[in-house]
Amino acid sequence: MTNEAIADNFSLLSKLMDIHGDDAFKAKSYASAAFTIDKLETELSTLDPQTIFSQRGIGATTGKKIIEQLETGQLEILVDYISKTPAGILEMLRIKGIGPKKIATIWKELEIETLGELLYACEENRLTLYKGFGEKTQANIKASIEFYVNAQGNFLYAQMEAVVGLLQEKWTEHFNESSFFVTGAFRQQQEVITILEWVTDQELAPLESFFEENNFEIQSSTPNYLEVTSQENSTLGFHIVDTQHLVTTLFKTSCVPSFLEKINELVPEGLLQSYFSEEDIFKAANIPYIPPYLREDASIIEKASSKGLPSIIVPSDIKGIIHSHSKWSDGSNTLLDMATAAKAKGFEYLVISDHSKSAFYASGLQEDRIIAQHKEIDQLNKQLAPFKIFKSIESDILNDGNLDYAPAILQSFDLIIASVHSNLKMQEEKAMQRLITAIENPYTNILGHMTGRLLLSRKGYPVDHQKIIDACAANSVVIELNAHPRRLDIDWRMIGKALDKGLLISINPDAHAIEGFEDCRYGVLVAQKAGVTKENNLSSYTLDAFEKWVATQQSKRK
Repeated sequence: MTNEAIADNFSLLSKLMDIHGDDAFKAKSYASAAFTIDKLETELSTLDPQTIFSQRGIGATTGKKIIEQLETGQLEILVDYISKTPAGILEMLRIKGIGPKKIATIWKELEIETLGELLYACEENRLTLYKGFGEKTQANIKASIEFYVNAQGNFLYAQMEAVVGLLQEKWTEHFNESSFFVTGAFRQQQEVITILEWVTDQELAPLESFFEENNFEIQSSTPNYLEVTSQENSTLGFHIVDTQHLVTTLFKTSCVPSFLEKINELVPEGLLQSYFSEEDIFKAANIPYIPPYLREDASIIEKASSKGLPSIIVPSDIKGIIHSHSKWSDGSNTLLDMATAAKAKGFEYLVISDHSKSAFYASGLQEDRIIAQHKEIDQLNKQLAPFKIFKSIESDILNDGNLDYAPAILQSFDLIIASVHSNLKMQEEKAMQRLITAIENPYTNILGHMTGRLLLSRKGYPVDHQKIIDACAANSVVIELNAHPRRLDIDWRMIGKALDKGLLISINPDAHAIEGFEDCRYGVLVAQKAGVTKENNLSSYTLDAFEKWVATQQSKRK
């Protein structure tokens, strides 16, 4: 082993001991040994044991550990520490601005074990609640994680949206006589993007030259397709065709194979000829136009042909902000600020749903603070009328499935969103027991982020979607479509099952700041993929309709 490798092992051992809260003296001595070994001019592997022990700064214990590594190629105590440390915690050590002491707090107190969870906690303004984490520190950690995660090559739709706009402007400016149409996963509004694709009639050679001059790395190049990687590790692909086949290629690259195959059967001449627009393709197939976000399954073609497509929900259909947090728990803005901003943006109501008391990591509300918050809400409702703030709570679903307060406290809320935030490493049986128990609680009105997933970070606990949907239908519980770009939970692929049962979903931003209201749009985009209409969505209800829904829900409590 090289000195560098041995020093790295001692350095990592020191950090892991600090994270686990073990012998601080030993941890410091291993850190000191790492520093000493890193500065040695002679490779330890060339020295005999006696000479190793005589090196300044290397004691008996350290010397034995060096010899162990030289003889076995590993450090057993380090292997033991690595085995009992979650992979995500080890990964945090690569992030600038997070040392072992901070990682220990993140892991032991916030119960966070992955970078994705930590990034989400930063977005929820949660780190600032802990000693040693000010706003500036939190912002720096967030920026460092984003840089690191983006380097892995997978991106959220929300991350790519601004990128697509900037790149489109660049193509238009540089290749002003050619056409570029964004296609693929982005055009289909997929929640995770691994490659941004365009259809273009620009010739290959100028494209290659442009990317080489602008520090892109060319991954593959054929007469019909070019793939490059940016310095930020995003992958761009270009389908290169002649002008008369732009529309046909755009269509082919904007739908799944089964959908394309069915359209090919319905178009008399197939898709070999040129078309002026995609609408012309559907006209040739004798079916209504189907937007790219619905081209996920061939079955939509039959539905469009026999019944026509419903009027799919759009962002302007959202009438109220359901599920939001304020400074009463872990939000960035005061309740007044949140309400005033919602009103100014044209929303008719705000459902404030700060965290419940078991969410100590998010400054969850104890009973006395609930009373104080409700007094403020009453005052603000007089001040902001006809705009209305509804009294809610995002109640933790406890380990046994119960909600986080006694019935007398739950009764004081207009509505309750029930969510799992703790003990996420559950088998399906345990997850289902907790969720079903909570759904059957007469105080539960909305089931929050069903699986607890964080896209690109955490899969979420396993659930039987159909059983949960059936339970929600039986107990008149609405299923949240959490619109935060890292959640988008319930998965849009499962929403059709809920709609078949006559259930409402609710597109909720889970906003921890005023800016979070804008996340409703990302919820709408994936809801569109499931064929959701405004009639299917609770947050599209007008204030009057929402008040009636609340009254109906409260009748379950009797």
